[in-house]
Amino acid sequence: MDEAQIHKRLEAIRTEHRDLDSAIDALRTLGSSDQIQIARLKKRKLMLKDEIAALEDQLIPDIIA
Repeated sequence: MDEAQIHKRLEAIRTEHRDLDSAIDALRTLGSSDQIQIARLKKRKLMLKDEIAALEDQLIPDIIA
């Protein structure tokens, strides 16, 4: 994956991550008792966070000390 593709993927993942935040907040605000759905959304959000971290690491050049 080249740098442009990584930036594009990062943008998409960050957008989905923010959308999941909104969805989780909405479910909590509505007083939804569907804890399984909230847990699934949180799990997906954590997976996206890990992918964001991995892609950001690819953008940082390795520096030999």
